Amino acid sequence: MGSMIEFKRPDGQSVSGYLAEAARPVGSVVVIQEWWGLNDQIRGVAERVARAGFTALVPDLYRGKSTVEAEEAHHLMTGLNFGDAASQDVRGAVQFLKARGGKVGVTGFCMGGALTVLSLQMAPEAEAGVIWYGYPPLEFVNAAAIRVPVMAHWAEQDQAFAIAGVDALEEKFKAADVRYEAHRYLAQHGFANETAQGPHRLPITQYDAAWAQMAWDRSFRFFGRTLG
Repeated sequence: MGSMIEFKRPDGQSVSGYLAEAARPVGSVVVIQEWWGLNDQIRGVAERVARAGFTALVPDLYRGKSTVEAEEAHHLMTGLNFGDAASQDVRGAVQFLKARGGKVGVTGFCMGGALTVLSLQMAPEAEAGVIWYGYPPLEFVNAAAIRVPVMAHWAEQDQAFAIAGVDALEEKFKAADVRYEAHRYLAQHGFANETAQGPHRLPITQYDAAWAQMAWDRSFRFFGRTLG
């Protein structure tokens, strides 16, 4: 099981995060939360990453807050300064892991997917990234600043992040010669979140165990190649 730790941002401020240690780490990965916050589900993701051989750190972007209510999650997300989160919280987490040795990747889901794109632009210490069904407004994407390999998992039936936006993002990546590998799944938003099922799920999210397993297998092989 992991534990809460403190680490420093580049500007010197302290942030807490959830650290899950791998027994014999191949590398390390910063895991970026969905809009719900640092909850049990994202801690479970960190544990999964650690079991696969990568020490995982989830920065607490909401400073202790998390929610199960979509309205409150939207409120927390809209209150988040994405540029600051990417350039300070996530970069600080990357630097913290890097100082412990080995290569560091970044991955994130939904809101965290959007932050993964931004972090790969703003955290030059990161060495690879995996995006899960989320991207920032395209005017904030400076693809030329992304100099590391990127993998992405997109949901073709995504009603939160339209696949047309993915097409436009991929055009930017192509124009900038980003080393980019993408996979599209006949799935809905949140297909890798095991809590996105049953009566409490949002209408636009749906867990798909088969696609989730395939995407994780691809992600771990990718991180093994790029961080090992």
